[in-house]
Amino acid sequence: MPESAKPYLLNAIYTWCLEQGYTPYVLVVVDYPGVAVPPGYDRDGRMILDISPRASHGLVMADGWISFSARFGGVARPVEVPMGAVVAIYAAETQEGMGFGEPVLPSEPPPPPTPGPSSTADGEAPRAARPQLRVVK
Repeated sequence: MPESAKPYLLNAIYTWCLEQGYTPYVLVVVDYPGVAVPPGYDRDGRMILDISPRASHGLVMADGWISFSARFGGVARPVEVPMGAVVAIYAAETQEGMGFGEPVLPSEPPPPPTPGPSSTADGEAPRAARPQLRVVK
């Protein structure tokens, strides 16, 4: 499957989960270059992330990346995951979804999402400044 299809498939399964009242989870490889997740929450180099609207804030799936903020141990943390690091997306309640081939670890990390002309005080580009495919809620 071409990598370019992955963002559309992820968005489709995400939308399906929400429409069915399910909780969308993604399974990611944390050692993949460019993955930024809080340390210590992975198991065997993989991490399951709840990307439902109640668990994540500001979810964006665009430019080959999934980004949002979520609480880990009661503290809000940013999460950045290149699409190449995603191994599966599925409904937590039924385990239905889609798996992808084991990622080939590139020698260099993919370029991060491009910030817009201005940035916030914490250095993060405003979400509206990025060309993006917003997930439908």
